[in-house]
This record gives sequence, C-alpha cells and structure tokens, in this order.
Amino acid sequence: PLLESGTLGTKCNHEVILPYRTSTYNDGKESDDNENQIAMCTLRSFPYLPKHCIEFAKQAYFSDHFEFGPGQYETFRNDMMSFFEQLEAMEHGEQKKSLTLIKLFIDLQKENEGKIDFNACIRVAFTRMIEDFRTSILNICHSADQMEKADGTKFWTGTKRRPRAIDWSGELKPDLMEYLYCSSNLYAVVWGVEPVRDRFEFETVVKSLGLEQPEWTPSSANVDLSEGDGEAAAEEGSDDSEELKRDLYAVDVSKLIPAIPHDFEKDDDANFHIDYLTSATNLRSWNYDIKLSARHDVKVTAGRIIPALATTTAMVCGLVDVEFCKIVLGLQCLGRDKFLNSNINLAAGSGNFTTFTPDPPVTISSGLKLPQPESFTSWDKIEITPPGSEELTVEQLVAYLENTFGVTVDRIFAFGHDDSKIPPLYNAIDRQKIDWDITFDSDGKVQISDKAIFTQWAQLPMATQMFNRLPPTSGARKRFEDQIMTTKKALDQTKENFLSSFRGAISDAYCAAYRPGDSEEDAEARQYFDTVSEARDYVTLGVHCHTSTEEDITLPCIKYIYSKP
Repeated sequence: PLLESGTLGTKCNHEVILPYRTSTYNDGKESDDNENQIAMCTLRSFPYLPKHCIEFAKQAYFSDHFEFGPGQYETFRNDMMSFFEQLEAMEHGEQKKSLTLIKLFIDLQKENEGKIDFNACIRVAFTRMIEDFRTSILNICHSADQMEKADGTKFWTGTKRRPRAIDWSGELKPDLMEYLYCSSNLYAVVWGVEPVRDRFEFETVVKSLGLEQPEWTPSSANVDLSEGDGEAAAEEGSDDSEELKRDLYAVDVSKLIPAIPHDFEKDDDANFHIDYLTSATNLRSWNYDIKLSARHDVKVTAGRIIPALATTTAMVCGLVDVEFCKIVLGLQCLGRDKFLNSNINLAAGSGNFTTFTPDPPVTISSGLKLPQPESFTSWDKIEITPPGSEELTVEQLVAYLENTFGVTVDRIFAFGHDDSKIPPLYNAIDRQKIDWDITFDSDGKVQISDKAIFTQWAQLPMATQMFNRLPPTSGARKRFEDQIMTTKKALDQTKENFLSSFRGAISDAYCAAYRPGDSEEDAEARQYFDTVSEARDYVTLGVHCHTSTEEDITLPCIKYIYSKP
C-alpha cells in the first residue's frame, strides 16, 4: 500500500493506494489549470510586470542556452543519426531552435580553432547580451515603427511599452558587468573551463578584451509582433531549418568538444543560476521600464516556491496517520470502501473539507478481441520468463509478442519511458533500414535501394541528384560524394548497431539504451542505475503495436524475468 500526501500553501490532500483495489498513482493526471499562465507573446515582446521578465529569463535565456542547447548539442555530438531521428518528433519551432543552438555551439568552436577558454566564454556572453538586450529590442522598435507608418495606428498602447536598448560604450556599468560575470561563468561550466569567481580578476580580463558593440542595422527578417504564440513564424522558418540540417550533416562530430548542460538548482548559491536569472531579469526590466526585482523575489518565482504552513502539514499528517492505522488493522482486506481520500483548503473554511472513497482501478481497453484480454488495469502485467538459463533476445521477444497477440510490434521501450525522443530498445523503423542500401553502379551513378532513405537523411536527395548530374571532372562533385559517403557510413553504422541489439539479450539491450553515459556529471545516476540493476532480476517494458488493419493495440506492462549468471 501507498499513502501519498502533499501540501500547497493552505491546500492539502492525501490519497490511499491499495494494490488491485484502487487506481494507481500513475492513473492520476496532473493539471496546470490552477496556475497563472502567461501568453508567450507577452513574455516575448510585451512584458509589463516583473514576473514576465523573470519567466522569460528562465524560459528563453537560461533554459535555451544552458539546458536545452547544450543537451541537444551533446545528443548531436554523440550520435548524429539518432539526433536527426529525434528531431523529426519535434514541432517546427522547436526543431529550428535546436538546430540554431547547435550551429551556434559549433561556430563558437570554429571561431576559437577548436579550443575554448574563459576569454571565449566572455565573448559569447557579450554577444548574447548585445543580441538579447540591444539588437532584438531595436528590431522590435523598428518593426513597430514600420507598422505604425503603414496603417497609421499607434502601436505602443495599453500595456505595450516601447522598450529601450542597452548601450555598451566601454564603460563597465555594474548591471552589464553583473550579467557578463554570471553568463560567462555559466558558459565556462558548459565547456568545462575553470570559472573566474574573483570579480576584480574578471573585470581585468574584460578590459583586456576591448569588447565593442556592433553597429545596429535593421533586420531583414520579419520580427514577430503578433498576439499569438509565434506558431506562424515557426512554420515560415521551415526552409531555414532544412538549410541548417544540411549544414549540420556536413559536420565531423569527432572533432567537437564535449559540453555539459546545466540542471537548474535554485538552492545552490555557488552555481550562478539565480544570480544569472536576477541580472538577466533586471536588464530586461530596464529595457521595458519595469520595476527591478530583488534576488530573493527571482528565486521564489523562478523556483516555483510556495511557502509551507505548519497548520496544513499537521492536518494532512493526521489524516494519513488515520489511514495508516486502518492498514495496521488489516482493513485493506475488506476493500477500498473502508478508506478515505481528501482534498482540503484551510483558507476556504470547513466547507472545503472534502473526503471521498478511493477510486477503483482504471480499466484500459486493449483493442484486442476474445480470446485475448479485451481490457486490463495498471496493476496487471504480462510476465515472461525464458525457460532455462538462456536469455531471450530482442528478436525472440518481438516474435513472441507478434505470434501471441497477432499484432505487429512498432516499438519496445522501458515502461514509463515512451517518449519518442528517447531511443527505444526496438524500433520497427530501424528494422526496415536493414534492407536499405546506397551503392554505385558500373557507370559511377548513385543507386538508392529505397526512397524511404530520403525521409531519414534530408540532404541525400539533392546530393544524389547533383552527383549523378555533374561530370567526374567537376570539383563540386567531390563535395556531394563526401555527403553521400557520410550518409552511407551512418546507414551502415545504424544497421550494425541495430543488429547487435536486436540479436542480443534483452537485458543487455535495456542497459545499452537506458544506462546513463560515462561523463562525470552522470556518475550518480549511473551508480543508481547499476545498483538497481544488480538487485533486480527483471526489467519492465512497454510496447507500441498495431493490428493488420492499422488499429493501435495497448498491452499491459511486460515484466521480463531473466536468470543472472
């Protein structure tokens, strides 16, 4: 049994979960309906409250450049083909953001000849500062002015404030230096460079670099000043995404430097996270003439901190203790009706003290027909134990599921990790690639065995067309040949990796797919994974599959039990 409880200011709740008698913890669906959602157009272009600047600093500045960006770059650096497969599952806007950030990381290395020191971190932080708090602001003002001239309607009305841009005149202004200090040290952590914590030393380095802001010229690209969330602009940028893909396909990932993504932690004062958010928030607040925010306010808002109340905690603990006593007395044997869940808001008085019987297990339709199970609950599992001491291979598991349930297996993954962005143990698309091939005929022309290859490698159609069209003496032909050979090498490696996993033991494939990497930052997660794997003789798997008529089938969790040597 599980007794779960939680508090949120004056609100509290508790829930009793009994195996096979009540719904499971995972059956509950969280909702953000009670949270104050802020429109992205307000955060992006028209902030008017301090919290708008805090949220944008967290979402667009910190998350994009120090969490999402480095994470995407590392995925690309470690496995280019896997990265592009994951990319297809993203929306257009997220695709372009991912590709753009990776390109920025690669260009930074090119500019510094493959070696990044703290001076390079300062330069990229300075570039980011000018782009975010000067160039983008001037572009917004210019676009708004053009709109006013075109239709004669005043643009900056109501809560829309005309922003002002920062100016770097060479004078070391405290607010700009604070941003450079925090941002440079965050980039230093990303690139494995020793941070410079001494502020006097930092100012000395900044002075020696002679940083100068570039002259601003109106952007040729359209600035999105719409009231929407920028989806139309994302669609318009799809051509740019294709060009970025072609550029990244030509990159030699073996020469790239590792990057370490940040993991936001509000309670570590030495990691520069809250200090960076405070400085970025206040620069944006200055842009829009909004009241500046204290560090503590930024920490509370960005960290989603809601103060705890001793009264609420005491109440929910008492309620859980009552349910615990029922379990000690063995009342769970009499069914769920002997237990109570609660939702309480002390601020609303006794009228908001709600108790109710726990819900029964949620019934899930499998989509199968008798004699196969037509439904199941989250408590149900399919247990598979291979005979003898030999493990099943992934290939044998796929065959067993397809023969037993009359389905076609699409994906097999760690149960609870069905995110399409995470490579699974088995993917039917990878199995199709076994029959794909890129060859050269007797005339030196490229032959593609299956046009589906083009859906995985976007640059290949053009490279193939130009290679077959250009004469052997053409210098450009060699460049297209290099692209084709890079794709062929990637395809051959994908096939080799798939067959190794497909014909190997299930536990080995599981470990290869989900064991954290060998980097120092993953040491704790890797140790936890190894400890759990050593203690267990099973893995839990989820399956996506369909029938011959393309109807989706839902199977219960698979508990695969194996013998350890």
